[in-house]
Amino acid sequence: MKHIVALLLSLVLITSTLSCIIAVPSAPAPPHSEPSSSHTPAPPLEPEWSPPPVEHTAPTLPSIADVVEKVYPSVVAISTEIVSLDIFLSPRKQTGAGSGWIIDENGIIVTNNHVVEGAEKVTVELTGGRIFQADPNRIYRDPLTDLAIIKIDAHNLPAAALGDSTQLRIGDWVVAIGNPLGRGIRAKEGTVSGLNVSLSADGQTLSDLIETSAAINPGNSGGPLVNMQAQVIGITSAKIAAVGVEGMGYAISTRTAIPIIEQLIRNGYVTRPYLGVQLYTVDPYVAMVNRLSVNRGVVITYVAPGSPADKAGLRQLDVITHFKDEEVTTADELIQAIHSSQIGEEVKITFVRGKETRTTYARLTQRPSPQR
Repeated sequence: MKHIVALLLSLVLITSTLSCIIAVPSAPAPPHSEPSSSHTPAPPLEPEWSPPPVEHTAPTLPSIADVVEKVYPSVVAISTEIVSLDIFLSPRKQTGAGSGWIIDENGIIVTNNHVVEGAEKVTVELTGGRIFQADPNRIYRDPLTDLAIIKIDAHNLPAAALGDSTQLRIGDWVVAIGNPLGRGIRAKEGTVSGLNVSLSADGQTLSDLIETSAAINPGNSGGPLVNMQAQVIGITSAKIAAVGVEGMGYAISTRTAIPIIEQLIRNGYVTRPYLGVQLYTVDPYVAMVNRLSVNRGVVITYVAPGSPADKAGLRQLDVITHFKDEEVTTADELIQAIHSSQIGEEVKITFVRGKETRTTYARLTQRPSPQR
């Protein structure tokens, strides 16, 4: 009986202990918290701000086909023949190809000087297939700007519209239309990649050029560069494009070209200030060969009798160093400075003769008209 009572007491104690274990749960882990900071939160920038609306439509690019359709009838293909002598002094006929565009309905066509320079035969083909032989006496050229005018006996031609090249922006779309490689009229699009560009080609400097990514190849010379309003804003030139690299073509801007074109049409030549000298850039080699005392400046190689330079006392082998108190180091710089002056203007010229630096004054006159 004692053993039974002891067993019951043991069961009671075990049950009580288990109850205590079950009833007393383990203490919960303290909650995690971010480390405290002593900085005050920044005030909101714009409490009412919301993102701008998303544009779901993009502007449509203008149709290049529409542009070409308007200008295409005004573009012409030009073929030339030049007779030169071979190594045996026998006449040899060479052919060339270029482009042009109609600026006046009565048969006045714009092209590049280098397209028609020296040509004994110039043929103009309109887009409709009509062919005209241009009279060499009705071709008017300005080598300094590489521009020329051709007159053909035709009327009621589709003249191209002129645009304002000063309104161009880098990135604007343009189209070059011409006769590349003499294979007929073609169009190639591109964008304006540079403005007011200056380049030297064949000993002359052309300024205010439009640089474009539109492909310009031999035969394109003289063709129009047009904007998206189908207006001519430049005259393409493969001659100056050749001095660049792939993907960089050049066109003479209408801002520069139109005043020259106007003079060629009205006068047959371009009126410019005239000093009456032939010039060459001085470098160490030129200075050594000609025994000059300076190796920097512009040497006079010829003085026209009775010219402003002759009257001012300038002589052959004088080296001009300053023109109107501005330093000149190349023949191109001096020529540009003369052309930027006014007819009738008295200009100050500083030059070196022998080892002596001198100053003289010359009054510029109008450049004599070229002999045809």
